[in-house]
Amino acid sequence: MLRKPACCIERSNMFERRDTREWDRAMTESTSSVVSEFEGTLLKDRELFSYFMLMAFEASNLLRFALLLLLWPVICCLDAFGMEEYGLNLMIFVALAGVPESEIKAVSRAVLPKFYMDDLNGDAWREFSACEKRVVVTRMPGVMVERFAKEHLGADEVIGSQLVVNRFGYATGFVEGGFHTAFGRVAKLFGDEERPSIGLGRPGLSFLSLCKEQKLPPFAEKQHNLEPPEPLKVIFHDGRLAKRPTPLMAFLTLVWMPFAIVLAFIRIVVGLILPISVILIIAPILGGRVIVKGKPPPPVSGDNANGVLFVCTHRTLMDPVILCTALGRKIPAVIYSLSKLSEILSPIPTIRLTRTREADREKIKNQLSKGDLAVCPEGTTCREPFLLRFSALFAELTDQIVPVAMNYRVGLFHATTARGCKAMDPIFFFMNPRPIYEVTFLNQLPAEATCSSGKSPIDVANYVQRLLGTTLGFECTNLTRKDKYRVLAENDGNVSVLPYASLFDRIKRVVSTFKPFIH
Repeated sequence: MLRKPACCIERSNMFERRDTREWDRAMTESTSSVVSEFEGTLLKDRELFSYFMLMAFEASNLLRFALLLLLWPVICCLDAFGMEEYGLNLMIFVALAGVPESEIKAVSRAVLPKFYMDDLNGDAWREFSACEKRVVVTRMPGVMVERFAKEHLGADEVIGSQLVVNRFGYATGFVEGGFHTAFGRVAKLFGDEERPSIGLGRPGLSFLSLCKEQKLPPFAEKQHNLEPPEPLKVIFHDGRLAKRPTPLMAFLTLVWMPFAIVLAFIRIVVGLILPISVILIIAPILGGRVIVKGKPPPPVSGDNANGVLFVCTHRTLMDPVILCTALGRKIPAVIYSLSKLSEILSPIPTIRLTRTREADREKIKNQLSKGDLAVCPEGTTCREPFLLRFSALFAELTDQIVPVAMNYRVGLFHATTARGCKAMDPIFFFMNPRPIYEVTFLNQLPAEATCSSGKSPIDVANYVQRLLGTTLGFECTNLTRKDKYRVLAENDGNVSVLPYASLFDRIKRVVSTFKPFIH
């Protein structure tokens, strides 16, 4: 196991929160409990529509996503006439009726936290984090908020409505214990003898009357000398949508979708047919762009010359292909869990490893004796500006190491998934209007930074990780592929499936949407 680099972040079971004892000691002297509204207080925006659009898209299908968008004017009218609860119930029913409860929980765990964090109100967080006991009250079903509030905000309780689930495990679209019950549930939680110290929320909320002190947004920017601890960062997240689906963004996504599919098909066919040496010239014509920085080493020559090992950060499955595009020549790439379809369609040679150390060592060593090779030692992709722990295997096999910092930018769709069909990843990447890749070649590691100078493979791997992290402005972590899949898919990432199994599972989920109503 790698030793933790100096700049890495970690915690006992997954992450590490900054030491907050001094802050907690200072704050709990004056306040001990807080009850806060979630949307409109802890979150800057009180609109819930985009979160149910995420649920409709990620937990169900595009048809449900489009239907909910069509009903947006109706929801706005209900809100305008003071019938917010009816609008909320309509969103819940359309987005969640017939969806398996397991899918709702998965999206709440893997997709929503990223969008919540992007909308977090820093001033409200300052007030909320100053208290020892923290309670969140939400208008949404509690399952949609609970994971984020407890894991990232340190909440003790989440008070929200409860989804009604039938005996088959599907949501009926109805809820129990809505926002109107918040007063009684907060009172029951604290009991007759205790009252919450602080209530955070908009004027008129019933539960605020139970609190000793009421604070309404906007909050003062800073009321304490000490800086509050940061909320737990979102390092892993899943889902295909790159932008929060507000009504306008959802409409643009739907309008773009037919063109995106055609454009993705053209881009993929062109990439497969044309020589890889001309892709840099063709890419801007089709709306893409590859930005190359640094000077790559020339191809190895001579029968006895060992190849260069290109050690890359892992952002998408396209990393090795884009690397070859930047080099202007094809080199093999090491793969682990690439789908069979993606491997067949790959425009570059691939070498499938088994995660058995000795067998993988021989495969990599054999290929390096023939020529150059590309490897992504993180072992899995990571979307956020973090680098996962680097495997030390690559450092044991060669001293000719060239670090390559890979990064990408997309506008509408993410090109990675932990829960969905991985074979669709390249397609979603090419469905973006202007996908951009940045490839930065660093200098080959000097001899004194490799194992030939007596350094351990672990030290070399950590050094390369820090070097690439500094280049990209990313934080280094000690997290692994297993950590990612435990967060996003609740497995260790080793679940083997038949080709297309994930796609078939997706189709079955679409069909099962209407199953509860048939029964």
